[in-house]
Amino acid sequence: MAYKSIFSVLTDEALIKPTLDHAIALATRLDAHVDALCLGVDRSQTGYYYAGASAAVLQETISRAQTEAEAIEAAARAVFGPSEIRWSAESGVAQLADLARHVATRARFSDLAVLPQPYGTDRGAELEPIVEAALFEGGVPVLVLPNDVAPNPAPKRILLGWNESSEALAAARAALPFLTQAEAVHVVVIDPPTHGPSRSDPGGMLSQYLSRHGVRCEIDVLSKTLPRISDVISRHAADIDADMIVMGAYGHSRFREAILGGATRYMLEQAKLPVLMAH
Repeated sequence: MAYKSIFSVLTDEALIKPTLDHAIALATRLDAHVDALCLGVDRSQTGYYYAGASAAVLQETISRAQTEAEAIEAAARAVFGPSEIRWSAESGVAQLADLARHVATRARFSDLAVLPQPYGTDRGAELEPIVEAALFEGGVPVLVLPNDVAPNPAPKRILLGWNESSEALAAARAALPFLTQAEAVHVVVIDPPTHGPSRSDPGGMLSQYLSRHGVRCEIDVLSKTLPRISDVISRHAADIDADMIVMGAYGHSRFREAILGGATRYMLEQAKLPVLMAH
């Protein structure tokens, strides 16, 4: 498998260049095509008017979103222009509650979505549902980019989180184009179960599977010495000087993670490295 169709959604002019720089670097290395969906987001309530609002007011919000979409598309084309890759950019307007349909329709026909980190200072409310729409409705792996990380289309050292879940296995398979070219892949197992078929060799079957693809991997078994799994992963990534983290996304329900937290939620909030996620 190779990434030949890379997809991104742009809704914030401040995030256009850093997001597209990563996508262009990947496309240049992999000889891939980049499709950018430039959305102006209408954040008005759907299904009814605000109290005292008129149709003219609502039309104004749509017109403003259309203007934003056109500005985002123009900025994206300016970033794409000097590159030598194959690319396309289209603009449109979507209401906040209807983002998933627009994102999923295009994401499902791509190999990888490249999206900005959805949480942080000055991040719009639309970024989280865009990531989730790509993962769930689009069924595509997502490379989530934190702030101020230089493009690295060929990460040399990768941390792969492994807990024997179907989500973690989906992430490992989706990340094979990165894993096969890495110098070292650390399969990280945290507090493996004391009872189970893999208790004597945690991560062994995954490592065997990856090695048959030519992946140079080793297994790191860690104790949960910090309150959250995401903290252990982040600390170990720093210890091994990792360039990327690969992990399954939303082993629990999205609602539970939104209310109680979870590894996916915390990684999306706090990651300092690009994180490739799949569900």
